[in-house]
Amino acid sequence: MGYLSAITLLWAFSFSLIGVYLAGQVDAWFSVLTRVVLAALVFLPFMRLKHIHLKLALKLMLVGAFQLGLMYCFYYQSFLYLSVPEVLLFTIFTPIYVTLIYDGLHRQFSPWYLLTAAIAVLGAAVIKFAEINPNFIIGFVIVQGANLCFAIGQVGYKRIMEQEQQDLPQHTVFGWFYLGAIAVALPMFLLFGDTSKLPTTSLQWGILFYLGVVASGVGYFIWNKGATLVNAGALAIMNNALVPAGLIVNIVIWNRDVDYPRLILGGLIIILALWLNQTWVKRKVEAQRVN
Repeated sequence: MGYLSAITLLWAFSFSLIGVYLAGQVDAWFSVLTRVVLAALVFLPFMRLKHIHLKLALKLMLVGAFQLGLMYCFYYQSFLYLSVPEVLLFTIFTPIYVTLIYDGLHRQFSPWYLLTAAIAVLGAAVIKFAEINPNFIIGFVIVQGANLCFAIGQVGYKRIMEQEQQDLPQHTVFGWFYLGAIAVALPMFLLFGDTSKLPTTSLQWGILFYLGVVASGVGYFIWNKGATLVNAGALAIMNNALVPAGLIVNIVIWNRDVDYPRLILGGLIIILALWLNQTWVKRKVEAQRVN
């Protein structure tokens, strides 16, 4: 849980940085490509061919194509239709996708994980439920595309690592994850990118550098590594912890209007869901599998 909690705090800043400084100002396709290229450069020095075989490399590239490449393509476009709080709100369905995909891969159905994920969804919904702008339908659909790709990627990585040898040094193979993302981001930029909307200020370049090297490069490795150490229920719930964390950052730094009672109540519901998962559901599911 420590890995996931740390990256939740790290990623809490990303929503506002994109929504305030990049969306509508810097070409979204260029932003996506820059982030994944910088992230790849972080891990290229650690790549070791002796720790990888072709099948594993292709699996990691496929996971990266979904979780980072396709997800970012949807994610950045959503800020053109939605505010930062709305994007955060519409990510509340990710835990459901995580739970259902994980169970599907294992040919099983764990209703208890789905229950705790649903409680977390309720908590996130309580936090921010306000009037939505006229573009909400297309924005909602775009965010769900991002959520689904993010869920497929992290569950896929968790599944891959479960099937590999336990002593595999993950940092020596994770570069393939980013190469898969580049395989999506590069053609998308070449096809749809607008070179007249490249970054024009040092602040915009600095934000892209931070998002690429830190939020994507370091962040996705630690998040995915953390995903391999927890059960599906905890992974699903930690996806929704991004909602209150992102809103708090948006409120404190960019002074957005917020309903504080809703924020507190929703946060407590998410914490309750995590507590139920860790103290009751986890033991119950493990006992059922043993029997």
